Amino acid sequence: MKNLSFLFIIILGINSCNNPVNTKIETEKKPVTQFIDTTDMTNNFYDNVETYPLPVKDLYIDGEIANPGKVDFSDLPVHSVIAKETLLDSAGGDSFVGAYRYDGYSLFDILDKKILKKANAEEFKPIIDLYVEIENDKGDKVVFSWGEIYYPNNLHKILIASSVSRIVPSKTKELWPLPAESKIVAANDLVTERNISSPVKITVKSYPHSFPVQKEMSPMFSSSLAIFSGPKKVGQVEILPSNLNNITFNTIFYGRGKGIHSTTPFKGVLLNDLLLNYFPVTKDNLKTGLICIAGMDGYRCVISYSELFNRNDQQEFMLIKTKDKEDGGLYRIFAASDFFSDRAIKSVSEIHLSNK
Repeated sequence: MKNLSFLFIIILGINSCNNPVNTKIETEKKPVTQFIDTTDMTNNFYDNVETYPLPVKDLYIDGEIANPGKVDFSDLPVHSVIAKETLLDSAGGDSFVGAYRYDGYSLFDILDKKILKKANAEEFKPIIDLYVEIENDKGDKVVFSWGEIYYPNNLHKILIASSVSRIVPSKTKELWPLPAESKIVAANDLVTERNISSPVKITVKSYPHSFPVQKEMSPMFSSSLAIFSGPKKVGQVEILPSNLNNITFNTIFYGRGKGIHSTTPFKGVLLNDLLLNYFPVTKDNLKTGLICIAGMDGYRCVISYSELFNRNDQQEFMLIKTKDKEDGGLYRIFAASDFFSDRAIKSVSEIHLSNK
């Protein structure tokens, strides 16, 4: 009974800590009422300080869907993610902002009941060439591939944040500045340029480039891989550079349609190592860069630039060289981040970078 009384006192009686660096924001915000574990009674590192509300603006969904309209947040579950927010600085390095726990509504849930109406469905029915463009009230835009929302091993990692809590270092007690507005939080991003504030519009789109589709092509083999930046061809790969390290990923290779394919490890090189010389890291690329990978048969997928080059979870995309003249070769893709195998493109013939 004493423990229950003590816990009740903690919940009701703990005062907010002051942040001398950010006094104005602190005085304007009132913490969300919830348990604050100031004495480390639990093993949770992320509930030790106050949680502050972030006002969420009206959010509308449009684009290639049959039921556009305003998002009703009242029916959506609340998820939590943790983020070490870091931005690119003017010198091309990284500038640390702070560490936070964000609570809010995932893009997975927000888009879950939207009925897709693909503009290119007659040419290419699969959904893996879709992406979403998110815009805020200032006109800033970021993009996410449909695959990074619905295909990853770890779901609900992209949120519209409705509250925030600092993750305070136990020794320095440093209080990171609090955001004043709701924001997109891409928890798997290393550099968090996509975490723009006050999103107001989501537009669902399919990749606009057309590729001729030839179903059931067999045998299928592409002897080279062409690389495009915008409309310009910037490279062609027939033999992989010798300086790329070979790696092995163990996997359970499972398709959304056919189920289990194999449990055989994949061996290859990191796709981002091959492409970095062609597609440099910039703020624009991190925010709105899209990469389309196409096979000889026109099967393709879209990934965001950040999804490929800007991960903090090391679940990378691999480029695999097959045996000479092997069906489905010469190069194949393996997405270690994905639960399903759908974005494992065979006989890769083209890779395109576009910037929205």
